[in-house]
Amino acid sequence: MDSERLFQGFFRGKKVLVTGHTGFKGSWLTAWLVKLGAGVTGYSLEPPTDPSLFEQCKLAKHIRSMTGDIRDLEKLTKAVATAKPEIVFHLAAQSLVRRSYRDPVETVATNVLGTAHVLEAIRRKGAAVKVCQVITSDKCYANRETGHAYTEEDPVGGHDPYSASKGAAELVVASFRKSFFPPESMARQGVSLSSVRAGNVIGGGDWSEDRIFPDCVRALSKKKPVLVRNPESVRPWQYVLDALSGYLALAARQADGEAIYASAWNFGPEAASELKVADFTDKVIRYWGSGSWVPGKPKASAADEKLHEAKLLKLDCSKAHQLLTWHPVYTVDEAIEQTVLWYRSLSKSKRFNAYDFTLNQIDHYVSKAKGRGLLWTMQQPKPPR
Repeated sequence: MDSERLFQGFFRGKKVLVTGHTGFKGSWLTAWLVKLGAGVTGYSLEPPTDPSLFEQCKLAKHIRSMTGDIRDLEKLTKAVATAKPEIVFHLAAQSLVRRSYRDPVETVATNVLGTAHVLEAIRRKGAAVKVCQVITSDKCYANRETGHAYTEEDPVGGHDPYSASKGAAELVVASFRKSFFPPESMARQGVSLSSVRAGNVIGGGDWSEDRIFPDCVRALSKKKPVLVRNPESVRPWQYVLDALSGYLALAARQADGEAIYASAWNFGPEAASELKVADFTDKVIRYWGSGSWVPGKPKASAADEKLHEAKLLKLDCSKAHQLLTWHPVYTVDEAIEQTVLWYRSLSKSKRFNAYDFTLNQIDHYVSKAKGRGLLWTMQQPKPPR
């Protein structure tokens, strides 16, 4: 019930399309939307990992799940016509930096052309769509690693193929917004189009390759040292529900039709959650209860040897703080503790019910939000005119 109050019951009965619903963040978002009473249709390839949170939670039982590639415009357009969504969350992507070095064309085709396909499908067959949110990444910015916290107005760019593809996806969103979904004409054209930027998201059920928390879980569960590629790099660590709460709060506000919400948004952690990878790994090991880490890299391909990884990346989230009254709920320690709890509970019990446990973690998060006075959409300020 508190979860519904968090968004004033906005999502109950709404038809929602989630692309990339079989991925890590897509699965968490789908589970939360189901809990909020939304009618969810998912469009995605098969789960990208084995195991996968989508299959562990048996989410296909709770939604309409369509298998398809966002690079297939005609199939995607038919899916939009079938689903008749009022709200679209576009998360489908090639989301791994190292993989983008191995297959840059796939990365660009999926992240750039795929985004254009989603927006074109809405333009062609999305008569019911009122809100569209494109989830990109904090890595979309032209990061000069000067310590500057990037605002939504800073230039997009990217050193590696993944980051460049996310910067290009932002340009696609901006061009469609100006050309087909202008905020000043929302009463006529009907769609509020936004993009959201977050990164280094952690939470239970992430089984991706080349991400620090899954790497920790795989090593620690086998009582092996964790290989840490860039121990001195600083990352803004964020709990998955902190990012998703921002997306959901924004979607609820976009539906009001105010032009200011049809824009780009940062959703990042507080400054205290910006930690070196080494310090972050130490915390994971402490909450796990045992283990160690060593500097090192997995066996690399020739493409991986050229890999560039940013040492520092910060987001300025003042816009979300001021216009959505959104703030992260969990500290970095709470985020790590809850994430470890998910994986440890899975490993300790053969009766582990991933769906129920995931919903319970949502309840715990919402309870914390309520206790800290962060029921965002209940206290929204009106935007400046």
